[in-house]
Amino acid sequence: MENPMEIDFNEFKLRCQLRGHEDDVRGICICGTEGIATSSRDRTVRFWSLDPSDKRKFLLSKILLGHTSFVGPVAWIPPNEQYLEGGIVSGGMDTLVLIWDLRTGEKVHTLRGHKLQVTGVTLVDGDIVSSSVDCTLKLWRNGEAVESWEAHTTAIQTVIKLPSGELVTGSSDTTLKLWKGKTCLRTFSGHTDTVRGLAMMADLGILSASHDGSIRLWALSGEVLMEMVGHTSIVYSVDSHSSGLILSASEDCSAKIWKDGVCVQTIEHPGCVWDAKFLENGDIVTACSDGIVRVWTRHHDNIVDASEHEAFLAHLSEYKISRKRVGGLKLDELPGLETLQIPGTKDGQTKIVREGDNGVAYSWNMREVKWDKIGEVVDGPDDAIKRPIHNGVEYDYVFDVDVGDGEPVRKLPYNRSDNPYDTADKWLLRENLPISYRQQIVEFILVNSGQKNFNFNPSFRDPYTGSNAYVPGEPSYTSGNKPKPTFKHIPKKGMLVFDAAQFDGILKKLTEFNNAFLLDPDQKNLSLTEGEIARLNAVVKVLKDTSHYHSISLADIDIALLLKLINRWPVAMIFPVIDILRIVALHPDGANLLLKHAQSDGKDSLIEMIQKVTAGPVLPANLLTSVRTLTNLFKNSFYHNWLQGHRSEILDAFSSCYSSTNKFVQLAYSSLILNYTVLLIEKKDEEGQSQVLSAALEIAEEENLEVDSRFRALVAIGSLMLEGLVKKIAVDFDVASLAKKAKTSKDSKIAEAVKHSCEDGHTMSNVIWSSQPKYMTQPLGSPGAYEQEPFKVYFQWLDSGYMMKHMDMNETIELAKFL
Repeated sequence: MENPMEIDFNEFKLRCQLRGHEDDVRGICICGTEGIATSSRDRTVRFWSLDPSDKRKFLLSKILLGHTSFVGPVAWIPPNEQYLEGGIVSGGMDTLVLIWDLRTGEKVHTLRGHKLQVTGVTLVDGDIVSSSVDCTLKLWRNGEAVESWEAHTTAIQTVIKLPSGELVTGSSDTTLKLWKGKTCLRTFSGHTDTVRGLAMMADLGILSASHDGSIRLWALSGEVLMEMVGHTSIVYSVDSHSSGLILSASEDCSAKIWKDGVCVQTIEHPGCVWDAKFLENGDIVTACSDGIVRVWTRHHDNIVDASEHEAFLAHLSEYKISRKRVGGLKLDELPGLETLQIPGTKDGQTKIVREGDNGVAYSWNMREVKWDKIGEVVDGPDDAIKRPIHNGVEYDYVFDVDVGDGEPVRKLPYNRSDNPYDTADKWLLRENLPISYRQQIVEFILVNSGQKNFNFNPSFRDPYTGSNAYVPGEPSYTSGNKPKPTFKHIPKKGMLVFDAAQFDGILKKLTEFNNAFLLDPDQKNLSLTEGEIARLNAVVKVLKDTSHYHSISLADIDIALLLKLINRWPVAMIFPVIDILRIVALHPDGANLLLKHAQSDGKDSLIEMIQKVTAGPVLPANLLTSVRTLTNLFKNSFYHNWLQGHRSEILDAFSSCYSSTNKFVQLAYSSLILNYTVLLIEKKDEEGQSQVLSAALEIAEEENLEVDSRFRALVAIGSLMLEGLVKKIAVDFDVASLAKKAKTSKDSKIAEAVKHSCEDGHTMSNVIWSSQPKYMTQPLGSPGAYEQEPFKVYFQWLDSGYMMKHMDMNETIELAKFL
């Protein structure tokens, strides 16, 4: 391979920085020579135009507001008769595709149809094609979906159009597919993880970026023409230029420029680089998780002023220091030189202190009563700590294990040449820990040491049974059952209900509304008769007497009356009736009668109620009482099929509740989501779990919501991650960013929940953590091949099980890597 130093290449340097987004910048669209469109987690699309007074810079000219969750893919509509100054198409986590007129900055179309996050948008002969985590492609024309088909069996991550008109999709199933209309012409297989980004390389083929850390160039025949490996984490996007250069963006906080398959420049960033695109003149644009869009150039006259360049380098240095580790410790957490003013406690005691950008080790000299400088502490490549020492012996790995309860940290040493079963047995015996944890320890060792395909030595004998060790995937002949691990918050079991009621207030409000009908000649026919008032009072009396629910029944006429009032009364006056229905749902006999009457005469009164209360204008009181009523229905198993069957209608109808300004509506909605989580896990309903996961993430990522609402959403996410069928989809929903933010929440309840929901919700056998990305920059066995550092794991023993959390992880690894 050609040496990069011998390639004629002029490096890119900072041209300008575009500030305005308030959160991660996720997507970039180059709008010809008109400007740049960017999308963000802040729910906006922003359009930047060239600064007429300084051609190096861009000015913010439009902020496009309309999405209710983070925005991802963006595409440009060139100027035409309909869009005189061009338009923008954007897709979001909110499942919507929006079309914008750049002349006015207004939204002109809202395209509804996808069930989950929209991941890609592209233009095809004036139509729009969108891809989604729901596995479908949709073709939109004049604001309507005219075609829709399932293009992959798992989430679609991206879609592009080739100059010849065909479509190419990339998916979490690790493949690319070439489409002509709805017909798949070819499947490209080769990546070992999600295909996240695609681009066309003129006259050559298709570029793909993958979670496996590589970029590939494919011929349209399916042949791999070139593989580019150099990123140390997920590659999110790829682009090409007519000059032959290739550009990639990665979670490893860099954009890389490639020429002839060789990386010729790495541009470091102070955060994850979500997207990168070439401008027509060859300059590049990058989107970073620090909320800043940066433009880079090779034209000397366009380079940023020295002062701004120095400020960027200082910002980058601060970020790298915050991530740098010395001896496994964060550099910015090391004490300063002032700590050396404190005498040591014993001869040879060592301390690592921060001196500038380095960690320096000192040893306490008892005889001379001073700290002697040993030297600078240097970690290996990627901060990997090689050949740790335990009791004077070097090992490949030494795992730190904290069993809690004030016990000291215990060390688990391991060499790759050791038999992991033997190691586990001896360690458990030495540490006086239950042998029932044996297989979990073995699996932990195997995966964390990179020995997933460990070949079992048949000569090994179990010191406890005298038999061969249990091998994963093989039949077990032991009579003992491994205890199931338990966690504090997840998985959620049982259903939440709203059982408190102010019956006097309910009756008072019903009387007030009824009197208003009596005084209005036009609505007098809606008023209650004396007999109906008596029935309502009787119903309330029964519902108040909770201790006799088992022996007191409600009558058919009672349920019929409540449903009649909900159907006939004006929408602004039905909330007290729905509130009675909420408690009826908790009464065994009443709930049965409600189901029978609600589905009589070929109609569904409950669905009609939902449609009535969610038709505009929406009243918070109606939302609150109806969502609470639906939440209570989960208590009775005979409603479960109905709730599952109408899941999509119900969640779609109430999807705006998470953004309500009423905290009680927020809490009711998050409780509904949590109950659906429990039900759909039990039913093994993958499609339903996907929709619930999407809804829970919308709640959890909304930092201004009431704490208990976010907490319940996080518990739902954790439960789905632990026992659901949507672990793969969670990657595509960017759960890692959510976890990273929630972990630093000032509210202890949220911080605690995310530890369980986004870290601890996994047994030791299926969650193996590394503080380094699991990618190889060189072939195995070659000099400099990536080596994982030892894992640091805490065990907290809880009841009959334990929970595990990785205490020292790279926050940018996507949550799916936990799984």
